Amino acid sequence: MGPLLTALQVLTIGDFRFGVCHGHQVVPWGDLDSLALLSRQLDVDVLITGHTHAFTAHKYEGRLFINPGSATGAFSPLRAATRPSFVLMDVEGSRLVAYVYQLVEGEVKVDKIEYLKASPQQ
Repeated sequence: MGPLLTALQVLTIGDFRFGVCHGHQVVPWGDLDSLALLSRQLDVDVLITGHTHAFTAHKYEGRLFINPGSATGAFSPLRAATRPSFVLMDVEGSRLVAYVYQLVEGEVKVDKIEYLKASPQQ
């Protein structure tokens, strides 16, 4: 692979292949079609990116795309209106549960996203 992939990591946890990328390499930043292209290039089930400092999660083209907003839940000095957030994931075989923590009006709100890896076509 070329120099673009030097800032990317691919790892396997359970039945999932994860791609991890800061996100500044995806143009336009946070664009779902651009993220989908990267996930196909990396051949990953789940793509975790950042750079926008805003939480997003999408199920698209049979894959899961997550931007946790922050690795630590920190505020963004560049985007004051963005909610501090982070994501914890639990993987068991072909089941992934993501717990999304966001600071909403001074309270921590926790949401859950479940994602099952599709069985290969026979």
